[in-house]
Amino acid sequence: MTPGDLLASLFPNGHEIINENGLLLGSARLGRNGKALVIGVSGGIPLGVDEAIRLSGHVLASPGSDTGPIIVIVDSDSQRMSKRDELLGLNEFLAHLAKCLLYADMVCRPTIGILYGHTAAGAFLATALATRVLVGLPGADPAVMDLPSMSKVTKLSIEVLQEKAKSTPVFAPGLENLAQTGAVHLLWDEKKALADQLDELLRDLPDAADKRGDLGQARKGRLKAGPIAERVYELAVAR
Repeated sequence: MTPGDLLASLFPNGHEIINENGLLLGSARLGRNGKALVIGVSGGIPLGVDEAIRLSGHVLASPGSDTGPIIVIVDSDSQRMSKRDELLGLNEFLAHLAKCLLYADMVCRPTIGILYGHTAAGAFLATALATRVLVGLPGADPAVMDLPSMSKVTKLSIEVLQEKAKSTPVFAPGLENLAQTGAVHLLWDEKKALADQLDELLRDLPDAADKRGDLGQARKGRLKAGPIAERVYELAVAR
């Protein structure tokens, strides 16, 4: 699915979204006469300091201007691995973008990630995974860390990791595995109008509390995260 096809199916009532060398910036009209802020990364580009600060600025300008959702559309590479970006503090720029999305979601603008292509590593964490809920389209190819990189970090062979991935979704890239862990909230059907599916999601949008641990437990893909987080919360409140 091309970015143009995606936007046409999501926003049949029209949009004012521009594509600046892979960055999506603008707004769109929703079915119930509402309006959404739209940002995104398309075309499989990497996310570097320049892109992150543009997206952050677009988000920060929005909380006082409207109350509609912020929709984050993602088809990216990983973060840009260049000496310039690293020296400028790429990790801080990516963290800033994630915090801007979290802030907007807390104050008045619910955030929804839509993953339709590839994404990985820091770019994935700072965009799609920083939203309240993340939906995936068929063919999406997310990975928090690919297996060769994971092999370097863990010192385990790729063969061992591939075997673990068969029974443990947290070891495995891919849309179905991330849905099983609770990171992906919903899988959409691209044969149906995306606008209708978006409208249904907006009607039943979960509250701002992070539900991914609960989803991972219910789907048997991440059994411990939800109970441990709940126990930590209980201990913190008790103090």
